[in-house]
Amino acid sequence: MGFTIEDMLIVSADKYQMKMVAGEKGWSNSISWLLMLEDLTIIQNFSGKELAVTTGLGFQTEEKMLDLVRELSWHNAAGLIVNTGYYIREIPEEVRRLCDRYDLPLLTVPWEVYLADMIKDMSIRIFLQSSTDEQISAALIQAIESPGFRDLYEKELLPHFDLDGTFQTALITTGNLDSMDTVERKRIAYRMQLYLTNLTHNGHFLYYDGYFVIVMNDMEPDECADVMEAFADRTARKMPERRVWVGVSDQVTDISNLRLSFRRARAAAVMAQKEDAPIQFFDKMGLYRLLYMVDDPLLLKSFSDHLLQPVLEYDSRHGGGYLETLESYLKNSGSLKAMADELFIHRNTILYRMTNIKKLLGSNLEDSRERMMFAIACMIRKM
Repeated sequence: MGFTIEDMLIVSADKYQMKMVAGEKGWSNSISWLLMLEDLTIIQNFSGKELAVTTGLGFQTEEKMLDLVRELSWHNAAGLIVNTGYYIREIPEEVRRLCDRYDLPLLTVPWEVYLADMIKDMSIRIFLQSSTDEQISAALIQAIESPGFRDLYEKELLPHFDLDGTFQTALITTGNLDSMDTVERKRIAYRMQLYLTNLTHNGHFLYYDGYFVIVMNDMEPDECADVMEAFADRTARKMPERRVWVGVSDQVTDISNLRLSFRRARAAAVMAQKEDAPIQFFDKMGLYRLLYMVDDPLLLKSFSDHLLQPVLEYDSRHGGGYLETLESYLKNSGSLKAMADELFIHRNTILYRMTNIKKLLGSNLEDSRERMMFAIACMIRKM
């Protein structure tokens, strides 16, 4: 997940006397670069994940500091470092509260710290971690595409993952990621990485096959669910202008099964998009788990169309709502009361429709195997 606020604090707590004074929930934010600023002008060029550093020269009043925090949050900055002791002696309490509300890490280093040395040091670490992340992404893609050829990816991944441990994958789509230019897609990726709280080096974020992909290693399923549900919630709140769908796989063991985990996450992402649900978990998809994993969509369509053709043709000619009635009949095990409540129509109308539907299908729908076949056909139709 890149060089994070947590990483920076570990190496800087003693060396630069760095402290986090607010915005602790953003501890896992990854950093793309460090930039000095003494006014708000440069923030307009932020792409996301930048860590701002200031002496406070241009932000000596509480109101100016509050404006700075608002702008940094709006432009998806990773956090803010304030060089305290000269222009700003203490961080105002209102500024701390605002950083907490935005989950924007606010860090301080004393005036005696030479900022040029600190920025150079951190920038080198960020660059090296970015290079490592690119190598990890390439190796994970190899693991997905060629799981049986471990020599292609094992050496690169072994220092960073428990390859014999558990893996869970999440796929994120906006419906058009593959058609975006690289710069726009990168901006969105930067924003989304900031919404992944509580996930650092036990997870990795990359772009592959039209999706943003998150690979999580040796995390409890409940923990993965909490991370991804929080991500979906934050994304909906902070990116209201863009519809985002998330699909999450179940847990698999061993890196050789990462391909399977990816396919299951993709099935969940497709269903999330079809159902227009912000997040879909593979292990909660029921029978759809099997249907969405079928690689031959024409086979599914042929199966469904063949069984339902008489009803579909009737609805096409008469607009009778017979398919909807059949679906309700199968879902409610033929209960007239449940069907009437669901469809908002009289029991007699349901009886009349079902008599005609059974004639059209050439079946009395009393055989459990037949009912299952028609139920699966209806499910495929919804897909």
